[in-house]
Amino acid sequence: MNVNHLPETVKANEKFSIKNGIASTIVQNLTNNYFSLFAIGVLGASNYQVGLISSLPQFIGMFAMLVCSILMGRISEKKNFTAYSVLATRCFLLCMVFVIYVPEAYRSWVFVLLVGLMNFPGSFAMLSWQSFIRDLIPDHRRNGFFSERNKILTIVGMATTFLIGLSLQQFDKSNPFPYQALFLLAVLFGAAEVYYIMKHREEKSANKPKHSGFSLNLRIFSDKSYFYFLICGLYFNFGWQMAWPLFSIYQISYAHANGFWISIFTVANQLAQIASFKLWGKMADKHGNSKMMIPLALGMAIAPVSMILSTNLVYITIANGLSGFFVSGTVLILFNQLLDVTKEDNRSSYIANYNVLLAVIGFIAPQFGVFLLEATNIGVSMSISTGVRASSAILFFMFYVFMKANKNKIQINKLGVSAGSEFKRR
Repeated sequence: MNVNHLPETVKANEKFSIKNGIASTIVQNLTNNYFSLFAIGVLGASNYQVGLISSLPQFIGMFAMLVCSILMGRISEKKNFTAYSVLATRCFLLCMVFVIYVPEAYRSWVFVLLVGLMNFPGSFAMLSWQSFIRDLIPDHRRNGFFSERNKILTIVGMATTFLIGLSLQQFDKSNPFPYQALFLLAVLFGAAEVYYIMKHREEKSANKPKHSGFSLNLRIFSDKSYFYFLICGLYFNFGWQMAWPLFSIYQISYAHANGFWISIFTVANQLAQIASFKLWGKMADKHGNSKMMIPLALGMAIAPVSMILSTNLVYITIANGLSGFFVSGTVLILFNQLLDVTKEDNRSSYIANYNVLLAVIGFIAPQFGVFLLEATNIGVSMSISTGVRASSAILFFMFYVFMKANKNKIQINKLGVSAGSEFKRR
């Protein structure tokens, strides 16, 4: 029996995973939500630089995935590797505290580079955590645990964001001090994040097989379930991520939202996630991950076009809440679907392949969104994002039909083998 899946071990690891997730969520909410506001309001970043804040981390992460997947194939105990990767990532936040002391002409570029380079160890942390936590949480617990975990983390994130919004309201949006304080506080919670990763219980290396690393070749495409998921997931993510910088630009430059309102938008988004996490988990258990991605893709398509209907800040808050309702399901079910279509004996390599290709999309999509904004206007660029997201539902429907047919085929084959064995016994 897998030592990691003993009931007492699973219970302990779930507890530490939640605590680690709480610390990680606080770090993310102290920083990521305010990168664009800091860049525009304090550093005077351009639209192109704001786009790079979304895309450059993905570009750098692509190379990190290549390196990390090779390392992961040679690491039997993933806990230490994950912890050290998180620690290295949080050190970049400490550097951000001092960006304001860089000569004015270079501040925004230095900040953009720090955000981008931070994703090198950040990608190590993400890939290793995905593989690490997959080993620790058994299949039958996955939807239930992650939906509950995500709900708790969203509540924590919402409370953190609301408090930050109230604090930022006391300062002028061009004042760097509150952002420096946020980055420094994030470093401290990053230390707690590392501590709780190290508290996880992991099976000793002597009992665990070592796998090969990243291998982007035709062999990975021979698994049709994985290959078709790649097509659907990457196309959907292109439409999803191309709007990321556009949301920030629209809310800050068009609707003139300050730190308080950015926090309110995030809280509305997270409240909707809290209300829907359990729903999406139950729906996935009942109907399957592949089927549920169809309505999720259609729901995600509403967000870009609905956002631009008004610059009224209350309306934008409501629009963010509507978006959050579908984001919770998307994050949960995409991740679980990825695990469903990856093979046990080489899962790290399959996850790495997906994340590398996703990083390519993550670099291109935001830049394409900003390009559309510069070439047309905010309405056209957001509408195109809506169109891509909506059309991805067609691909997910085709994927669902394939997965259902494949499942039926496997069941028929099992019945045939069982009947053949019974015939021989007679």
